[in-house]
Amino acid sequence: MANSMTGFGRGEASGSGYQVAIELKSVNHRFLEIVVRTPRNLSSFEERIRKILQEKFQRGRIEVYLNVVETEGRKRLAKVDNDLALTYDKTLKDLALALHTVYETDIYRLVSLPEVLSVVEPEMDLDALWGTCAEALRIASDSFGKMRRIEGEKLTCDLLLRLELITEYLHLIAERSPYVVTDYQERLQERIQTLLGEVELDATRLANEVVYFADRASITEELVRFDSHLSQGRDALKSNDSVGRRLDFLLQEMNREINTIGSKANDLKIGQQVVSVKSELEKVREQIQNLE
Repeated sequence: MANSMTGFGRGEASGSGYQVAIELKSVNHRFLEIVVRTPRNLSSFEERIRKILQEKFQRGRIEVYLNVVETEGRKRLAKVDNDLALTYDKTLKDLALALHTVYETDIYRLVSLPEVLSVVEPEMDLDALWGTCAEALRIASDSFGKMRRIEGEKLTCDLLLRLELITEYLHLIAERSPYVVTDYQERLQERIQTLLGEVELDATRLANEVVYFADRASITEELVRFDSHLSQGRDALKSNDSVGRRLDFLLQEMNREINTIGSKANDLKIGQQVVSVKSELEKVREQIQNLE
């Protein structure tokens, strides 16, 4: 069945001295948009994550949140900028000379000057860390996909019921359709007879007018096309493909057909069914916006 575009999934994995957590959230979108939020030092993972998700999902705006916590302390290193320390020392000597004062090099004072001494974090093993991230992403995407399938099944069941209800309305329209011409003929005949009084009615001209109206008011083609769209819609909903855009197109065609039926039939009872069909189509439109 079709999948929903909304969902949430979370995955965690540990390894190589790290605890990795990944969350996936998605909302409706015409296309597939993936937004990855990672720590700055792991920005190289963004494209890998995006590529994996592109292979699994077709539509929706998916937001990815990556969080990494160290579980094993890494040794931090102290680093001295020798060139900067020598520059400080020379500058201070030159200043002492200019001021005619004594200057003695003090290493402890030098290392306290800005940026001479710094603490260096050891480099991450990104290859090993990616393995842990990939496992967390797999768990998160499985959970995420399962939720989208469950939501999609609910939407599909609701949409299939609405399509069946629309089919019933169309059957009522089809049953009423033959009487539209008959009613028109009776009304026209009564109207003309009232205007002519005792003058004999020209049966041939009346018959021609009725034939013209019957041809103009015929909705058989529209009903056949509408039934075809409904059949395609049911097949799409029962498939495992990405069907949101296809259903959106079919819905546009259904709206076109029902509008034509309403304008051509020119009948009160058919008009009532047309209103009911349009109401259901609007509900269908709202629902398919959520389908992948």
